[in-house]
Amino acid sequence: MPELPEVETIASDLDAKLRDRKIISLDLLSPKSVKNTPLFFKQNLIGFSFKGISRRGKLLIFKLKNNYLLIHLKMTGQLIYKDKKTVVAGGHSLSKASLADNVGGELPNKHTRVIINFQNGAELFFNDLRRFGYLKIVTEEELQKILKNNYGPEPLTKDFSAKYLEELFKKRKTKIKALLLDQKLVAGLGNIYVDEALFAAGIRPGRIASSLRTAEIKKLFLVTNSLIKQAIKHRGTTFSDYVDSKGQKGNFSKYLKVYGRKNENCVNCGLPITRIKLAGRGTHYCQNCQK
Repeated sequence: MPELPEVETIASDLDAKLRDRKIISLDLLSPKSVKNTPLFFKQNLIGFSFKGISRRGKLLIFKLKNNYLLIHLKMTGQLIYKDKKTVVAGGHSLSKASLADNVGGELPNKHTRVIINFQNGAELFFNDLRRFGYLKIVTEEELQKILKNNYGPEPLTKDFSAKYLEELFKKRKTKIKALLLDQKLVAGLGNIYVDEALFAAGIRPGRIASSLRTAEIKKLFLVTNSLIKQAIKHRGTTFSDYVDSKGQKGNFSKYLKVYGRKNENCVNCGLPITRIKLAGRGTHYCQNCQK
């Protein structure tokens, strides 16, 4: 699943391409991917344009004149922008040799659920292999309710602090990795960056949250902010050079120290990285460096 740095990159790239471009038509190839009625969805998009594209946690927020289009990529969602000159793609599993391989074939293909068509021939494809992702138009009031009820503070904001984490962990018997994956408590973190943050902080993912000492919590706070900042700078881990609108590789993957490195040598101590199942997710850590 794309996490905060990946979704931030998608939002900024699409904002540069789509802001103020008029939507001229829609193709709803999989109506179930849209959480509104087809008629309502079309009436509130066709003829309008996006006034800005942002995100909260892993949720993409497209500002319209009177309301918002929300897009969540979930586990296997992808957004692919195409015009006559460029392709910008973001989301799940963009690491193969060609765009077609990454998105399931030439577009549109069997994984394409929605196509938004813009003036001047530009297109935005929503692809989703497992159909967990969605698009939904909401009002300002509905958006604020969604954000309040479903998203906790996120890294690099004033509400995310060592003090907040200390209060959050206090008396909680939840394993630290499971807690950090809970979007209602900490927004934007997922499997990749939780594994990396816990490694950088020297904390085992199976530790009970309330067992962390103040010094460990402070270090976890600092390394999480630093990690997310660097990942955004390097445009996340799911982007390849041919889809990057700035002609750069989204290559934070080469800076990963534990995630996806099962049995490889730890960069600190040289012992093999361990992979276990924790909180329903594949979890990578060093048995020697993390306590």
